[in-house]
Amino acid sequence: MKLGPIAALLGLSLIVCPLLYIFVGPALDAGQIDTLRVLLIITGCSALYCFAVGELTRNNSQMDKLWSLLPIAYVWVIAVRGGLTPRLVVMAMLATVWGVRLTFNFARKGAYRLRFWEGEEDYRWPVLRARKEFQPRWKWVLFDLFFISIYQNALVLLITFPALVCMRSEQPFGWLDGVAAALMAGFIFYETLADEQQWRFQTAKWGMIKSGKQLSELPAPYNKGFNTTGLWSVSRHPNYFAEQGTWVCFYLFSVAAGLGVFNWSAAGALLLIVLFLGSSAFGEEISGGKYPEYARYCREVSKFFPGKKYQG
Repeated sequence: MKLGPIAALLGLSLIVCPLLYIFVGPALDAGQIDTLRVLLIITGCSALYCFAVGELTRNNSQMDKLWSLLPIAYVWVIAVRGGLTPRLVVMAMLATVWGVRLTFNFARKGAYRLRFWEGEEDYRWPVLRARKEFQPRWKWVLFDLFFISIYQNALVLLITFPALVCMRSEQPFGWLDGVAAALMAGFIFYETLADEQQWRFQTAKWGMIKSGKQLSELPAPYNKGFNTTGLWSVSRHPNYFAEQGTWVCFYLFSVAAGLGVFNWSAAGALLLIVLFLGSSAFGEEISGGKYPEYARYCREVSKFFPGKKYQG
């Protein structure tokens, strides 16, 4: 992962999002702007916390711990200030189910501790910190500040903006809302299943390795080192696929609210897709360097959308 693409992504975000608001709409009224101020205060405090704690502890998963919690808070703030209309309540409930599920999945990996600044760090951060692009250390500090702390916090806020633009909608809860809710619930279930399959695979694999066996000595499919079973046999990142689908469906609520097929609140879902493209590429680079058969897996199985079943 190079600094150039990250800087380009940040620049694109700073340019495109305001332009979408200006030229596509809808404009926010006074109540929505006041709500946005509240959300921005939370976002700013979160970004400051993530940067300060991440640098002091050298654990850069502080934002990872908050990723599943902040959208719950944001959408419920919007829902309450929007009068708890049926559409906003459904959006808040779905965001809560999504967040609780993701928090549980992260917690069982050891991410949370009573000493909140500790916990298991995402395996990708140490790999990224060690790269020559981030030497000397001041380069990593800038990356932590602008990308991990500020940009990711801003992105988490952006994906909840469909709720913000729905605050003043006079369109009643209708069939398209039902479709959006059903699809979003379906993606949440799909992601839950993918994460459970990955958890069971990795738990079994590491259990055998900790018992003294080498990876090559494990029975198939564990001897490959990476999961090729269940949903992972037809998609290299079924959890990422479902995560992107979840927030695209969340955006559909704004369409159901009568704000047009395309409005500026789509920026969050679109930027999330871009983020997962980069994140998946980096993860695959790491896996490709560790597991000999991973390159073949990449050739035969689609990245996100379910496709041809892996025959390995």
